[in-house]
Amino acid sequence: MITCDLGSNTLRIAQFDDISCKRLRDFEKIVRTAKELHHAQCIGNEAISNILNALDEASKLFDFKHERTMCVTTQAMRMAKNASEVLAIIHERFGLDFCIISGEEEANYTALAIEQALRRESLDTQTYVLFDLGGGSTELVFSLNGIKKSQSFPFGIVTTAERYKDGIDEENIHALIASIKPFITPFEPISKTYQKLIATAGTPTTVAAFLQGLDYEHYDAQKVNGTKLSYQDFDNALKELNAMPLAMAERYTGTNRRDLILVGILMVKKIMQQLGFEACIVFDDGLREGVAIAHFDAHKLL
Repeated sequence: MITCDLGSNTLRIAQFDDISCKRLRDFEKIVRTAKELHHAQCIGNEAISNILNALDEASKLFDFKHERTMCVTTQAMRMAKNASEVLAIIHERFGLDFCIISGEEEANYTALAIEQALRRESLDTQTYVLFDLGGGSTELVFSLNGIKKSQSFPFGIVTTAERYKDGIDEENIHALIASIKPFITPFEPISKTYQKLIATAGTPTTVAAFLQGLDYEHYDAQKVNGTKLSYQDFDNALKELNAMPLAMAERYTGTNRRDLILVGILMVKKIMQQLGFEACIVFDDGLREGVAIAHFDAHKLL
């Protein structure tokens, strides 16, 4: 079984064992699907080329034609006026059918993956707050004794970087993140009730790897999973990556990605402030794993 997650910033693909649902191999490529989306309301030609090139590279690693393959795509395609045309090109070239899922579905799949990750780390899976800071959207999940409430917000690191292309500061970010307040207020006092904050997606995982001395080429999800990062850790990473020469910083963030990670760190800090947590637990697991788990569980019930 293969799952593909075409996000607003990254294409993530993984193959799982059909019996155990264990991840066998994976693939990840920055494609910046949402680049230019804020201004043009369409997926740009550069992004389309990036996506096709990444899928062409992935097709040499995965047998899309003969393996059961489930493909989902998220906020960028939810917003883009030319989404159907782009997905038709992908289908024609690779035979892959990408389903545009809702923000609620995205949150639910990610929560499935995170609960499996928590179980793997022998942590409670019933009560937590999860935030998934993506390229085009951010999902928040509140789980209390297994009962979940979630919401998707239409901002992410790529769309925010595009929106404030001429310069971004903490005031811009504060105004943006403040939009979560009406949703989170009924759950207060959050940190006392929900005990732990879980962070997933590229910014927290990159910071966790960076603070362990792992560069982009030697990223290791197993070393990142379960890492506890404080608010101060994110602040330190922001200062260090910002002060480094670009070439050195990109050893850790990936090429043409430092700007996004810096914006992402500012957003993570504000989200943590709004939620009232001093620290979070970071996991690499996300949407592609959740899709696999959901289909694996459904198959077991048949």
